[in-house]
Amino acid sequence: MSTREETSEELLLEEEVLTQNEIVLYNDDVNTFDHVIETLIYACDHTAEQAEQCSIIVHYNGKCTVKTGAYDDLKPRCSMLLDAGLSAEIV
Repeated sequence: MSTREETSEELLLEEEVLTQNEIVLYNDDVNTFDHVIETLIYACDHTAEQAEQCSIIVHYNGKCTVKTGAYDDLKPRCSMLLDAGLSAEIV
């Protein structure tokens, strides 16, 4: 592979990374761990372990990125989180 091809490939990878969005989940004093875990499993396709880890991070750090991807994929997932009474946004 030539240097020019490698550089072009690196730029494409960087552009792909830059177009990724994140759903950030925020801590609240209302929802239980179980509710947050169940909602992350449902809305974000987390495993039980992933959802539990995210809920602990949110509890202690105040927020956690729970899903990364294209905006069109994240929008309905974020809506499900919000509909379930969680505090989240796409950044």
